[in-house]
Amino acid sequence: MTRLKLIIITLLIAIAAPFAHAGEAADTASSKINPKEIIFEHLGDRYGWEMPFDHHHSIPLPIIVVASDGLHCFSSACVEHGKSYKDGDITFCIAGEDSKYHGKVVEIAADGEEIKPLDFSITKNACALFITVLIVAGIMLWLAAFLRKHPYKAPRKGLGGVEACVTFIYDGAVKSTLGPKAARFAPYLLTVFFFILVMNLTGLVVIFPGGANLTGNIAVTLVLAICTFLVTNLFANKHYWKEILWPDVPLWLKFPLPIMPVIEIFGMFTKPAALTVRLFANMMGGHMIVITLTLLIFIFSAINPVAGGASTVVSLIFSIFMLLIDVLVSFIQAYVFTLLSAIFIGLANEEHGHEKEAHTAKEIGKDVVDAII
Repeated sequence: MTRLKLIIITLLIAIAAPFAHAGEAADTASSKINPKEIIFEHLGDRYGWEMPFDHHHSIPLPIIVVASDGLHCFSSACVEHGKSYKDGDITFCIAGEDSKYHGKVVEIAADGEEIKPLDFSITKNACALFITVLIVAGIMLWLAAFLRKHPYKAPRKGLGGVEACVTFIYDGAVKSTLGPKAARFAPYLLTVFFFILVMNLTGLVVIFPGGANLTGNIAVTLVLAICTFLVTNLFANKHYWKEILWPDVPLWLKFPLPIMPVIEIFGMFTKPAALTVRLFANMMGGHMIVITLTLLIFIFSAINPVAGGASTVVSLIFSIFMLLIDVLVSFIQAYVFTLLSAIFIGLANEEHGHEKEAHTAKEIGKDVVDAII
């Protein structure tokens, strides 16, 4: 019963935070809200970590920039809410909506021109990445220490769930796809799975250290896809490169016009592109749906109070439902990314011997990729 209450309270907090943000926008002088601005402010990055239920205050993060006169380090609290900060002879501020550097820290020149310095700041997303790394590393070290101390004893509760996930991913996605080479690539694939899973789940929690929509940021998913691209191609065997540069097709498809090699090389880059867009679109879409359902309350309230009251119940129910769906999607997307990565690596490491079996495995792998993508 206690666990059920905890789950309900967590869901209510997750729903209430967007209400607070939308309510703040709804109480402006014009009594109007800008759904687009609210949605993309939530999905985007920022220099401070906003507090739940209080968007006038935030947890300050370090701003590190290289301006025209050298390195500067100061707190994000110095430049929030339209404030400017003078460090030595240089004045810094966050560019407004009319600037081409909107939302970024800029240097104000003597003539009033905005100059964008080299920015190495620890933003909300960067801080969340560090937190995710610590969480994943802590959980894995905890599990490893337990198994080292109790090699013949199964862990229980939360640690038992982590071990079950490790076993499920290794047996169901890694070993079944890579076979005897599973142990070689398992550390990378398991790390990717838990890294994405923790990012997805913490993004659904509005209270620090959650609330950063990392996998809804295409830069993060792109880097993960590039990692898979590098592992796939750097550790590929000769047969893989032979199929890329000189595939087994009629000669007129390879010479004098390299039609098939060009198609195969193009296919090398479409795989990470599919990984990038799939993870990014699914996670960003879930966040956008929940915020949009929340904003419907204030949009209908501005039209008619009765309509606003009726929409509150409907929006709340659907928002909770979508949050539960997002929890499921968090696991599914982490699993799909890991499975596709394992398939891509497996296709790049198939043995040249036993050509019939290798060809069959390649066809099966391609069918699975086509079905998922």
